[in-house]
Amino acid sequence: MTDPITNLNRLMQQLKPHQTEIISFEAGDPDENPWVQGSPAIVKDLQVVPFDPKWLQTFAIWENRIQQALGKKALSISHVGSTAVPGLAAKPIIDIDLIVKDPSHEADYISALEALGFKLTIREPSWYQHRMLKHRTPEINLHVFAPNCPEHLRHLLFRDWLQAHPEDCEQYATAKNLALNGAITTEIYNQQKSAVVKAIYDKIFTVLQNI
Repeated sequence: MTDPITNLNRLMQQLKPHQTEIISFEAGDPDENPWVQGSPAIVKDLQVVPFDPKWLQTFAIWENRIQQALGKKALSISHVGSTAVPGLAAKPIIDIDLIVKDPSHEADYISALEALGFKLTIREPSWYQHRMLKHRTPEINLHVFAPNCPEHLRHLLFRDWLQAHPEDCEQYATAKNLALNGAITTEIYNQQKSAVVKAIYDKIFTVLQNI
């Protein structure tokens, strides 16, 4: 089994051709309403809990189910976010990136995912054609992107960077706990830890540009 630094270096070499897009964060249309089922409700029990090895097992189970449901239409399925980083405290929600040929062709994948218990909650045509579906038990956020989508590639880099850099992983864990203060929605929670996320991405981009 290769070590985290080797994995990170290999990923960066693979993604080097896409560095211009990766380091340029795009903003979607500010007037676009992404909420398919209405704006998000106030969260009463938002929490960050210690890492649970079962998160990796849960991903493996659902990776297989999604692959079986979509077949060749699922170009790749990746465990991303904090639950994919061993040892990192996280909200107990599994984040998965699903890559399909064209997310705008919802008929290719939505009904098959709904049969697994997912519900489409976010549609953002102006932001990488992103779709997100939620599953409640277990809690899963399933993000749908196209091949080589910069946001998906950033997810992979951020995950592998934290695995290879314990000091940044610890800093991020601290930021996550602090971000809970007064966070009544997931969006507020994300905003309150955004400065640390940006600082880590700045490190990642510096290394990527100097490969």
